[in-house]
Amino acid sequence: MFQDITVDELLKLQEKKELMLVDVRSPSEYRDSTIPGSLNIPLFNDAERAEIGTIYKQDSAESAKKRGLEIVSAKLPEFIREFQQIDANKAVFCWRGGMRSKTSATVLDLMGIRTYRLQGGVRAYRKWVVENLEQIDFKPEAYVLNGYTGSGKTLILQQLREKGFPVMDLEGMASHRGSIFGQIGLRPNNQKTFESLLLQDLMAYKDSPYVLFEAESKRIGKVVLPPFFIEKKEQGMQIFIDMPMEERVRHILDDYKPWEHKEDCIEAFEKIRNRIHTPVAAEIAANLQAEDYASAVELLLEFYYDPRYEHTAKQFPEERRITISVKNAEEAAETIQEILIGQKANIK
Repeated sequence: MFQDITVDELLKLQEKKELMLVDVRSPSEYRDSTIPGSLNIPLFNDAERAEIGTIYKQDSAESAKKRGLEIVSAKLPEFIREFQQIDANKAVFCWRGGMRSKTSATVLDLMGIRTYRLQGGVRAYRKWVVENLEQIDFKPEAYVLNGYTGSGKTLILQQLREKGFPVMDLEGMASHRGSIFGQIGLRPNNQKTFESLLLQDLMAYKDSPYVLFEAESKRIGKVVLPPFFIEKKEQGMQIFIDMPMEERVRHILDDYKPWEHKEDCIEAFEKIRNRIHTPVAAEIAANLQAEDYASAVELLLEFYYDPRYEHTAKQFPEERRITISVKNAEEAAETIQEILIGQKANIK
């Protein structure tokens, strides 16, 4: 018989790499929000789920169950085959730990596939996330990466994370770059997904002496940072990056690839056009139409983003500011690494 486990038990097993989480809800439910690290092997696809829901409302629960059984019976061989390909123990879950996860776990158990089922499903996990975010006492010192737009802050953080430094990629969690152009080429995450990913990192780094993350405003795309994290950012050591304009333009072009998203770039620009001096705005618009993206980006930096950023450093006292002048992201990562190693002994 399959075994029911709590959220805490599930996460302990997952942390030990002893478990693969499988979300058996429909693909659209999975895309909306799931438990980080889980796979999606749906018992019903979106159309099938909608059909069963309609039968439940218009006819009866018994008729809905009968139709559900007909659908599941036809797809059981492929459903089981997908689980057999997972070389690890499995834990299945649905929305409330109800019929879909129970059916999945029962069938898998009958086939000799060891399976756990999450009590309460995604709803219980979401409750656990909210409660822990409200109660967490996150003690690591914050090192906050600041810099003009295009300074390669995300790239720098990635390089430091690969070297083993405790890095939190807030924009990666939000799947948004934090500006009016920030969702181009991306599918932004909602608040539930963001908070799950944020808590995952907070738990992973809770015993670290410090963490490093990018300076973000309260809102990143569709998501909002919790108040305690904003306070942590404001009280942290602020590292400011000074990098040549041409390198910043190159970073933006490499990251956004505007030639693949021309209409999205034009649409985003129109949202801020009236905030830029009219002749400059007209030149940027012309450059975007002509696909002269390097010129458009440089003008946006010089006349829109840089002036909005210049006051930031002055908000922090000198004892909490470090400014580094570098040629590129690689040099910045090396310099920050030296700063962190040099000051590590001073972090209690």
